[in-house]
Amino acid sequence: MSHQNLRNIAIIAHVDHGKTTLVDAMFRQSGIYRSNELVEDRVMDSNELERERGITILAKTTGVRYKDHKINIVDTPGHSDFGGEVERALKLVDGVMLLVDASEGPLPQTRYVLTKALEARLPQIIIVNKIDRPDARIQEVLNEIYDLFIDLDASEEQLDFPVIYAVARDGIAQLEPEARGENLEPLFESILKHIPPPKGDPSAPLQFQVGNLDYSDYLGRLAIGRVFQGTLKLNDEVSICKLDGSVQKTRITKMYSFEGLKRVDENLAQPGDILAIAGVEGITIGETVSAPEDPHPMPKIQIDEPTIGMTFTINTSPFAGREGQFVTSRNLRERLMKELLTNVSLRVEETASPDAFQVLGRGELQLAILIEMMRREGFELMVGKPQILTRTMDGELMEPLELLLVDVPDAYTGVVIEKLGMRKGKMSKMVNHGSGRVRLEFMVPSRGLIGLRSEMLTDTKGTAIMNSLFHGYTGWQGDIPMRLTGALVADRSGTATAYAIYNLQERGEIFIAPGAEVYEGMIIGENARPEDLNVNIIKEKKLTNMRASSADEAIRLVPPRILNLEQAIEFINDDEFVEVTPSTIRLRKRVLKANQR
Repeated sequence: MSHQNLRNIAIIAHVDHGKTTLVDAMFRQSGIYRSNELVEDRVMDSNELERERGITILAKTTGVRYKDHKINIVDTPGHSDFGGEVERALKLVDGVMLLVDASEGPLPQTRYVLTKALEARLPQIIIVNKIDRPDARIQEVLNEIYDLFIDLDASEEQLDFPVIYAVARDGIAQLEPEARGENLEPLFESILKHIPPPKGDPSAPLQFQVGNLDYSDYLGRLAIGRVFQGTLKLNDEVSICKLDGSVQKTRITKMYSFEGLKRVDENLAQPGDILAIAGVEGITIGETVSAPEDPHPMPKIQIDEPTIGMTFTINTSPFAGREGQFVTSRNLRERLMKELLTNVSLRVEETASPDAFQVLGRGELQLAILIEMMRREGFELMVGKPQILTRTMDGELMEPLELLLVDVPDAYTGVVIEKLGMRKGKMSKMVNHGSGRVRLEFMVPSRGLIGLRSEMLTDTKGTAIMNSLFHGYTGWQGDIPMRLTGALVADRSGTATAYAIYNLQERGEIFIAPGAEVYEGMIIGENARPEDLNVNIIKEKKLTNMRASSADEAIRLVPPRILNLEQAIEFINDDEFVEVTPSTIRLRKRVLKANQR
């Protein structure tokens, strides 16, 4: 295949603007499936958590055929917490498709991924998706995209981008907003016309850079990357240029290219090919596979710094070891080190205690997804409150600053401005499109965003849409008030009773149901007042000759507020932990004994 017939492209967009759905439609129309084959929606979201949450977490590579061309597509996540995946994906491609929702327009994450694409000087094809929405604002959104390009200092030639109007769900693309398209042909043609074929000299020394990792039970570690120059053959001897500067010799035992959902065996790879190679134990992201005699390493992939840290520690509660399979600090260390191999934007640091590790990442969601994956694998652990990573510049303490976009109905504008004012947020922009919703832009210290989402959803009756993006560093903003309420803490071990819960309901909100097992120091609810309150949640009604126990069945309980993992992490204070096991999430005090607290 000549390399004039190859195109490498990444799909970038904000969360929920339709990237994975568009890949589905490209699959269907490029003849990858048999006519009677049963196919799931969003087939690229292969991981169980991705399917549950409806978001892409890991960047994935695939390929489709169109006429006599092959198009390699990298589907990227749209969430800023997984920005490390996007930065690596852009390293492998020669152009990007930027998807924007025809109603929501460009959002913070659109800005983030576009900044990265412009820095890499990649040509863009703009796709205005979901043009069939009743609230679509096609022309306005296009103007907003031009504004965004100008705002990001795009050059004249970068502003000369093709625009395609699409309904990815129905597999339709068209060149004019009013025309009625039938298929994705205009999109495929645009890719061939506007995205350049890969450059590189097949006779030069080999350079293959690793952008992603995968694991196979039969072949061990697979390195996914791109040949930048030179030629790679099966069974070739190669050298791996490690990140620390050392060089290691190995042999390539297997090579795959990507075609739809399948991996196709290859014997020869030329510049521009995106492949998975086996036989490369110990290789990590950013390393270069090069010629055995005269290795030429490529520059390392630069990844944005983490902005948030959490303490992961072994479970020390009285219920430790009951539900999980992996409970020791050795298990915890091994699992975190394994995560570092495939996730470049995470960092793990040792702490003064051998049982605790400081895990640094891009945001709460990224760390919550890691904890959720670990608990599903059978791990038991405890995590502390997320802490912001500060730095000192010229003798001044600096903290990370975020650009926050909030989209709310008109009626709740005041509530949102008041809530963010308390968290040191400064409003920089307010736009009312006249559709009954207002879009507000704030600059907020990252600390002010911890625990904000659940409060905001409560205050706006679940109607607020929030998106944030790391913006830079600012001077320390002083104290930010966090949770204003105390906790209801169990003062003894046992089983929670309906009678005790009924009497405690007026004290605040309860987090557990009758029959739940509790231990001393476990948080069982939120106090309506600022201080913590030790309570007896296992109290039973004393029965006498006059009082029958059946009278208890008539009591009315308010349903408990069961917290999920993200809500639990947002809720806790500095002196509290979230205890995570495969079947339960509990909140507890760091010091369990009431008299020691």
